[in-house]
Amino acid sequence: MNILLLGSGGRESAFAWKISQSSQCSQLFIAPGNGGTNAYGKNVNINPNNFEAVKALVLKENIDLVVVGPEEPLVNGIHDFFLNDSELAKIPVIGPKKEGAILEGSKDFSKQFMARHGIPTPGSESFTNDTLQQGLAYLDNHSLPIVLKADGLAAGKGVVICQTVAEAKEELELMLGGKFGAAGSLVVIEEYLTGIELSVFVLTDGDNYVILPEAKDYKKIGQADTGLNTGGMGSVSPVPFADKKFLDAVEESIIKPTINGLKKDKIDYTGFIFFGLFKVGDKPMIIEYNCRMGDPETESVMLRIENDLVELFMATAQKKLKDYKLNISPKNAATVMVVAGGYPGDYEKGKSISGIENVRDSLVFHAGTALDGGVVKTNGGRVLAISSLQDNQFEALQSATADASRIYFDGKYFREDIGFDLV
Repeated sequence: MNILLLGSGGRESAFAWKISQSSQCSQLFIAPGNGGTNAYGKNVNINPNNFEAVKALVLKENIDLVVVGPEEPLVNGIHDFFLNDSELAKIPVIGPKKEGAILEGSKDFSKQFMARHGIPTPGSESFTNDTLQQGLAYLDNHSLPIVLKADGLAAGKGVVICQTVAEAKEELELMLGGKFGAAGSLVVIEEYLTGIELSVFVLTDGDNYVILPEAKDYKKIGQADTGLNTGGMGSVSPVPFADKKFLDAVEESIIKPTINGLKKDKIDYTGFIFFGLFKVGDKPMIIEYNCRMGDPETESVMLRIENDLVELFMATAQKKLKDYKLNISPKNAATVMVVAGGYPGDYEKGKSISGIENVRDSLVFHAGTALDGGVVKTNGGRVLAISSLQDNQFEALQSATADASRIYFDGKYFREDIGFDLV
């Protein structure tokens, strides 16, 4: 099979690594890919949101399967584009149609969906510019801290946690005033949860699903979870505090009602669902859905899946997940993200990277990199994901952290404490 993978980040690097191992993969194309994905296939420099360019590539290279990594093409309707085109309609696409991707594309929609189907989630209300005064009045009686979320896609930056009512009021006006562009034209004000976060993932064919390994990511830039939020500084899988009893509760109270809710709402969903969860006491609560895999969680999760990933994707596309057996390694995976100087603010690009060949016990998944005359250079905020699979969590964390220190570029930074709070 000729396979097209859309995207350019660490998540797509991990997918490319896994797909390239499949006996069913004849040739893998990654669009646009990055400075490391060409180790697994052929990079093609097109924008995944340019659907006509994607179509031309699919027809030229006789693509048999399309895997969509990032959320934006899904929210923009790439799956629908394929189904509505007679030349593309029979090519399977892993990723939901627009009506399903709205679970991530609109936080207000997802909160209404959760409420409609009795899925445990923090209480919330939504406001627009037209209802700004009601929103400000609502904040006067809200418990602290207060969570404000831009309704649409904001590149992972659309969530703000405010410690005072005055701060929340100012932030609400900024968000509705265009701080996050069109994504913030509607703002969800949500109750703050006290607990510990984790991510659970399923792959569904619309009727049945398989549960992938759970993971926990680390969003803060600084050691001990301090400083600004980032797209994620590392991840671990499995998650020690998510025992069988808790994960069974996740399946019964969140996963099953979500899959059944999609069916009840007549939303035909084929692809990944990412459940952003909090463990509050012993109970799971969901704070968000994503319509794709997480990053940097994918870099840890892929290491633990023992199945042929293309076989799994084809079982999904053919609605044959009912009897599919997912084999998960009992080993532990850890990912440490190496980022550019200045990230998550204004970060530097174009720095030459050396030492990747010195890595001993980990895989290096490229994220924000590019090839410049054969030299790998930084080309994003999160540059490399160093991922290790070992017998126990301490060894995985130690290996990934040690290998991150073996790589060099000007301004390089990584957290040395990823996962050690759980050991």
